[in-house]
Amino acid sequence: MNFKLVLRITGFTLLIEAAAMLLPMGVALIYGESPIPFLSSILIILAAACVPVFLLKPKKDFFAREGFFTVGLIWVLFGAFGALPFWFSGQFGPYVDCFFETISGFTTTGATILTEIEGLPMGLLFWRSFTHWLGGMGVLVLTAALLPFLGISSNFLIRAESPGPVKSKLLPRASQSSKILYAIYLALTVLETLLLRIAGLNWYDAVTHAMSTAGTGGFSRMNSSVGAFGSPAVEIIITVFMLLFSVNFAVYFLILTGKAKQALKSDELRFFLIMVAVSTAAIAWNIRDIYNGVGECVRYAAFQVASIVSTTGFSSANYDLWPEFSKMLLVVLTLIGACAGSTGGGIKCSRILILIRSAAREVRSIIHPRAVSVVRLDGAPLPEATLHTTQCYFIINLFLVFGMAIVVGLDNFSFGTTLTAVITCISNVGPGLEMVGPAGNFAAFSVLSKLVLSFLMVLGRLEMFPILVLFSRSAWKRS
Repeated sequence: MNFKLVLRITGFTLLIEAAAMLLPMGVALIYGESPIPFLSSILIILAAACVPVFLLKPKKDFFAREGFFTVGLIWVLFGAFGALPFWFSGQFGPYVDCFFETISGFTTTGATILTEIEGLPMGLLFWRSFTHWLGGMGVLVLTAALLPFLGISSNFLIRAESPGPVKSKLLPRASQSSKILYAIYLALTVLETLLLRIAGLNWYDAVTHAMSTAGTGGFSRMNSSVGAFGSPAVEIIITVFMLLFSVNFAVYFLILTGKAKQALKSDELRFFLIMVAVSTAAIAWNIRDIYNGVGECVRYAAFQVASIVSTTGFSSANYDLWPEFSKMLLVVLTLIGACAGSTGGGIKCSRILILIRSAAREVRSIIHPRAVSVVRLDGAPLPEATLHTTQCYFIINLFLVFGMAIVVGLDNFSFGTTLTAVITCISNVGPGLEMVGPAGNFAAFSVLSKLVLSFLMVLGRLEMFPILVLFSRSAWKRS
């Protein structure tokens, strides 16, 4: 393990975090608030980061092991240092609450320990939403775009952080792919901001809600989330963009390069759109006795389906009061999540599609044991290694859900609260049911549970393996 290089890249990324804090500090100054929480945090981060960045002179050997280890370490440290403004402000209670809130932000989960949001300083709330935007595309995607300046290959960072069972680059050089991804990401964020402003939100709310939507995180400065605005236009705009950010960004790249037909042939995209349409129709039918008219039912159903399947976690209504059918369907969507290569979390639609087709192949092999059958995605046969990894990922996910639910169960909350708290954190959604529903929060959980749930958020965001590598003895050996 090339520890010196790992520490240097980690320090370089922490410098990016320190620079990012200048923006919310500026917002705090604009609103006449104290910049001290941000200034103190920046100075501490600089002190911690400058030593490995400027004093270490490591070899430039950087392979898969270093890539996975670096990604896991950076996400944990990003949360630890990113929590400092909340802690120094004195508005968030003990450090573990600050850490939980920040990890929830960077992993784009959107789970919160706050019981009262609207009275907090605007600078802190801006940083809270900005963590979603930074974490949405991936902290390491931004780092990978800049690493060539250090003379380091960024391929293994992209490989370790990119979500989905099949890794692919838009261009041969990973740094070029990163820049294209961020350009698309920024363009969509700006477009949503402008549309929300036109729809009646002030610039602050338009920017913060666009950042939360882009990162599919769901932090809002309103206690009642998006529902507090009472605006169908705002809800429709956010619904559309939650779905747009749920789509694999490679689809947008293909469209921009004149390959729209190829983009629209994506099996995962079709599966995702069909799932959203069917779920919206089913829930709209199920809540027909709660709301007035078909239009209102479809509006609330579409918003909540888009919010959950994109793993954003905004709410326009308290769906915890909806019929059990709708709630169970939303829990299933929480597990499935968005498309691979998007800013969304969950198991990912491509994995679900692969698992379904793998199961169908097994059934066919029972009926026709001598037939040779392959699992295809987008018309191309998938390697057996990909199928194996997908199945392992799904099994590990289930083991973690039920294993960690037992640990969180020590708090002695209801089954619905405990299980959905674990599911929503590992899927990076945010709200669950009952105590952790859209009208609830995670404040009542113990320190142990908050740490466990924070761990699950990072695991879910990095799709298990980069963090699990940290617990491997071989990863710590010097090669």
